[in-house]
Amino acid sequence: MGNKAVLYRMATDEHLCPFGLRSKDLLKRQGFAIDDKKLTTRDQADDFKREHNVDTTPQTFIESRRIGGYQELRKYFGKDPIDNVGTSYKPVIAIFATALLAALAWQWGSAGNVISVRTLMLFIAVSMLILAIQKLQDLYSFTNSFITYDLLAQRHLRYGYAYPFLEAYAGLGMIASLSPLLVSPISIFIGSIGAVSVFKAVYVDKRDLKCACVGGGSNVPLGFVSLTENLFMIAGGLIMLN
Repeated sequence: MGNKAVLYRMATDEHLCPFGLRSKDLLKRQGFAIDDKKLTTRDQADDFKREHNVDTTPQTFIESRRIGGYQELRKYFGKDPIDNVGTSYKPVIAIFATALLAALAWQWGSAGNVISVRTLMLFIAVSMLILAIQKLQDLYSFTNSFITYDLLAQRHLRYGYAYPFLEAYAGLGMIASLSPLLVSPISIFIGSIGAVSVFKAVYVDKRDLKCACVGGGSNVPLGFVSLTENLFMIAGGLIMLN
């Protein structure tokens, strides 16, 4: 393997290619000296693609051999391809991990401890708020996914639009320590309907669906995580009543 590489990447006033920057960063981390050739106009990019008979940029050359684009460069260095296709639990892992850290920090800052029922309540509440935000970004896409499995939303479409607002309200109510009678019934209700719906769709009907829990465009599979979200809501409501 040589220690010099030539990188052709688009860098126009209208478009700075992210994969060109990723290729440059990867080459640097592999210890290469880079001859960074920027294609600063569309005409330059089109001429380059015609000359080298390629469809896209960036393109990396090592020892006069064309390696290819960013994915091919990763393969050249023995790295796994970047694959954003298919189902993934990454969004919910990120949400729940962030919510847990926020709850721990919140409780520590306000009470000087982290092991308490209040910490659990804050974790549930912050999780609900983040999940509600994900849904509220695009209500239409969320409801399109939600109505494919939620039993109440299938019968009453408007419930699908109301759901994220109810979820956010319950989360805020838990944080604000509102009267349990104002918060618990809503949290228990939407959590119970959701839990029954997910259980029926996944474990009874054996349907392979995407979960709308983090928004309509997610690739999170409907299943255990979705059921857990709803059980958290029920638990939060019950804790408030005690």
